[in-house]
Amino acid sequence: QVQLVESGGGLVQAGGSLRLSCAASGRTYSSYRIGWFRQAPGKEREFVARINQSGDSTYYIDSVKGRFTISRDNAKNTVSLQMNSLKPEDTAVYYCAATKRQTIFAGNYDYWGQGTQVTVFS
Repeated sequence: QVQLVESGGGLVQAGGSLRLSCAASGRTYSSYRIGWFRQAPGKEREFVARINQSGDSTYYIDSVKGRFTISRDNAKNTVSLQMNSLKPEDTAVYYCAATKRQTIFAGNYDYWGQGTQVTVFS
């Protein structure tokens, strides 16, 4: 069992930065890949980025490449999403999720956090 809690969301002007954190509990946390997803009002949940168990392999959707960076610290049981050069279209509720599979599909993730709101204004 893995419990996930996101934090770090907020209101930011376009071009600004935010750093989201996903705090995990559970003895098996380090055996899970972690993904970040987002869901804007009226839209489906969208994959954003993922990181493997050791933290040396990452994957991003094209729209955030070069702006977002996912990282993890297994000693602290945390995964972070550094978001730079934010755009209004990045506005959404951001979720972290855990899976043992190499996947970008939300249905394949086993554990989810409650989400944190990110709002980018122009």
